[in-house]
Amino acid sequence: MNKKMFKQMVGLVLGWFFILLGIIGMLLPFLHGILFFLAGMLILSKTSPWAKNLLVKMENRFPVITKQLDKLRKHPKLKRILP
Repeated sequence: MNKKMFKQMVGLVLGWFFILLGIIGMLLPFLHGILFFLAGMLILSKTSPWAKNLLVKMENRFPVITKQLDKLRKHPKLKRILP
């Protein structure tokens, strides 16, 4: 297994893990589900076209999310992870 395939696999596992945490967090009052869901979508949007399209639709519908995602994308440590 080469390095690129390993990164893709880790990205998929992390993305789905955060999405699952987000879904659980939407049901539990003490866990902020939307933040985990967005983090999972950002990670998955790097490799999955459906996730990228869904993220673009969410950004168009909710401008507040766009501002937060732009802040994350400009963060120096997260630039190499996020699209």
